[in-house]
Amino acid sequence: MIKSLVTKFYSQKALKRIEAKVKKLGPNTKIDTSLFLSLRLFLTILIFILLLISNKYGYLISPIISIAFYILFEYILLDLKIKERGEILEKESLFFLEILTLSLEGGKNLAHALKNTVNNVNSNLSLEFKQTLEEVSLGKSLNESLEAMKERIPSKDLNNVILQMIQANSYGTNMVEAMHNQIEYLREKQMLNVKAKINKLPTKISVISVFFIVPIMLLIILAPVVLNFLLS
Repeated sequence: MIKSLVTKFYSQKALKRIEAKVKKLGPNTKIDTSLFLSLRLFLTILIFILLLISNKYGYLISPIISIAFYILFEYILLDLKIKERGEILEKESLFFLEILTLSLEGGKNLAHALKNTVNNVNSNLSLEFKQTLEEVSLGKSLNESLEAMKERIPSKDLNNVILQMIQANSYGTNMVEAMHNQIEYLREKQMLNVKAKINKLPTKISVISVFFIVPIMLLIILAPVVLNFLLS
C-alpha cells in the first residue's frame, strides 16, 4: 500500500528509468523498483527533518545534504552495483562463449547449443541464459527472450553478442565465425584491462608511500634530533 502510494510521486519516465536499472541487477537481487523508491524518499525526508530540527543552521544544511543523499543513494545502490555486475559478466563470458561455440561447431542449433552450455557452465551469465530458456519454454520465442535478456545485461559487448544471436536465429546464418571474433575481442579487452591496472600500480604505490612510508622515515630520521633538543 505504502509502496504504491510512493510511486505516485514519480513520473512514468522516472519509474521506467529506475525499473530498467533494477533489471540490470540480475535475477537474484532483493531490490525492486517500488522498494527502492519508497526507501529513498523516506530516508531523504527523515534526514531533512532531523538536520532541520537538530542543527542551528539546519535550514541551510538540510536541503544540501538531503539532495546529496538522494543522488548518492541511487549511485551507490544501483549504478555501482550495475557496473560491478557488468564487469563480472564480461569476465565470465569468455568461458561461456567458448563452450557455446564448441556446441555450435558440433552441429547444434542456437537453442540446443545454449541449453547444452547452460547445463555445463555454472556462472551468473549462465543463470541469465537459463532464465531466457525458461521464458522460451513458457511460450516466448527465442528472439523475444533474447531481446528481454538484453535489458538485463549491463554490458554493451555482451549485448552485441546477444544481438548477433538474434540475427543468426532470424536469418538462419552460421554464427560460429562471429562468435570466434567476439571471443577474441573480449579476450583482448580483458588483457588491456589487466595491463591498465598494472600500469596504475606505481601511482598507487607512490600515494601509499607519501601517506605512510615517508612520515615513518621522517620520524626515524628526526627522532634523535628532537630527543637531543629536548634533553639539552
